[in-house]
Amino acid sequence: MPGHSAPLSTRRRRVVVAGAWVALALLGAGSFVGGAAFASAQPEAAVAPTVSAVPTPAPTATGPVIERRPQPTAAAAPTIVRTCSVDALASAGGLGTFQGTIREASTGSILFDRAGDQFSRTASVMKVLTSAAALAVLGPDHRVTTTVVRGATPGEVVLVGGGDVTLASGSSNIYNDSASMSDLANQVKAAWAADSSTAGSAITAITLDASLFSGETWQSSWNRIEQTEGSTAEVTALMVDGDRANPSADTSPRGDDPVARAGAAFRSALGSLASGARLAEGSAAAGAGALGSVQSAPVSTMVQEAVLRSDNTEAEMLARLTAIALGAGSSFSALQAAIPAALHDAYGLDPTGLVIVDGSGLSDDDAVSARYITLLMDKVNAREGSLGVLLDGLPVADQTGTLSYRFTGANSVVDGKVMAKTGSIDSGNMLAGVVHAADGSVLTFAFFALGSQLGSGREALDALTVGVYECGNALSNG
Repeated sequence: MPGHSAPLSTRRRRVVVAGAWVALALLGAGSFVGGAAFASAQPEAAVAPTVSAVPTPAPTATGPVIERRPQPTAAAAPTIVRTCSVDALASAGGLGTFQGTIREASTGSILFDRAGDQFSRTASVMKVLTSAAALAVLGPDHRVTTTVVRGATPGEVVLVGGGDVTLASGSSNIYNDSASMSDLANQVKAAWAADSSTAGSAITAITLDASLFSGETWQSSWNRIEQTEGSTAEVTALMVDGDRANPSADTSPRGDDPVARAGAAFRSALGSLASGARLAEGSAAAGAGALGSVQSAPVSTMVQEAVLRSDNTEAEMLARLTAIALGAGSSFSALQAAIPAALHDAYGLDPTGLVIVDGSGLSDDDAVSARYITLLMDKVNAREGSLGVLLDGLPVADQTGTLSYRFTGANSVVDGKVMAKTGSIDSGNMLAGVVHAADGSVLTFAFFALGSQLGSGREALDALTVGVYECGNALSNG
């Protein structure tokens, strides 16, 4: 309040502050006097010349060094725990003698293997190898040509087979986009009438040239029941309807002379122009003038038909044409050189140990390992080269082709998730393809049930495949 002195604590603070200022002033004066006295005491010689001085950096304060704990450059990938087993399913009695391999498709890592390095008969799984080789050598756009040329004698024409077993005797047959004998005959009739030297005259002889294929027309290890019951035909370069008695039926009895049947179909299509023409086998003369030609559907279409429907005759055609294109020959024996070489050169697959005696897999003498097939299936799944054509043609579980009636009931969990080639012969059942598993992983597999029965073998293979689907990438080899 006015008229009162400041409190004691306040006066003490003022005294302390004033004392501090006095001390600072005395220190400053002492420093100045001391500095002057020091300078006056130095000899004159020690006085440095006047130069522009480089300032010395002030010392940096230091403290204790803190060591950082080492840090990982990247987070460690989670470890896959493989504890899911299909061993019991792979040991089922219905499988007979089992051989099989399962791979993780993107890495090629083997997740499961039982005698997968053994080379065994394949049944129709062989068509996967044949188709892959044909796509690599012939190409997906290649078409097979059937031609008619003038013969060496008056009134003669030569029907030259190019290997097209899908050629229709009439306007159509079971094969997609097949060429027709009717179209070929119409071309010949038009050309015959347009030539003044033949117009108005009849065709008196039809020579049938099937010389493109050589050697035996029936593989000696095949069972003739396949012909009489209708699953395959003699292998010839000139044929109609796959030599089926019923062109629109998948399975239909085949004859013992496909070339003669093709000749008869051509003569019939020519109508009155050649109603009395003589049929005989022979060869076209080099440089003979063309009277007409037709082309098959592309190889891409025929490959998909061969694997979807498991068409043995179509597969044999593709195998033989592949061998011819490679210069390996035109007989059954040429396939041993051609198919392994094509798969090695196109896809880098080691041919060691492969035994290829046919293109369809009907023979017990074929020998391929499950590991080899899964390596090829990895490439099919990746659509390497033109193999996407093959992938898209594989039968789909409970939906298409030879799998349309399998994986039913409790096994229907894999509907649309398994794409695979089936195989069944008297000595076993096989299945190989791609599984899109429940956990999102993609696995390739090849299973051989050697010595199994048709019904029980297929059921056991289906159950094993469902187990693989459920395990996915957690599949254990134990």
